[in-house]
Amino acid sequence: MKITKPLNLGLAALAGIAFACGGGGEQSSETSQTVATTPEPAQEMSLEEKYQDDPIYIKGLEKIKASDCQSCHMVERKIVGPSYAEVAAKYETTEENVTMLAQKVINGGVGNWGEVPMPAHPGLSEEDAKDMVRYVLLLKE
Repeated sequence: MKITKPLNLGLAALAGIAFACGGGGEQSSETSQTVATTPEPAQEMSLEEKYQDDPIYIKGLEKIKASDCQSCHMVERKIVGPSYAEVAAKYETTEENVTMLAQKVINGGVGNWGEVPMPAHPGLSEEDAKDMVRYVLLLKE
């Protein structure tokens, strides 16, 4: 009997400490709500994903894929010439800029983006070149 009394007191004290520290019974709903409402980080969207349903994007992309543009340009990364996003950042989307840039695509040029010349594309119609330029100017970051 001498051992059981201190043992019982010790067990009761241990149970009280465990309960006070959250080890007894149900969790409060406040604690579980805090854990469950952690938001997920927002996913970044590429320019291609951002504009994939835009008719200007669809029409321009179709014409660019049918041309040789992709051998020197990419949407978000410079290869030989500037990326489409760099061109879009440099030029405002106005009808004057669309016409001017379409002429540069058709006639070629050098000097605006460095010393590597852009070859002329004389077989390209002005309307097709404008559709391509509108697509490029749409790709602002």
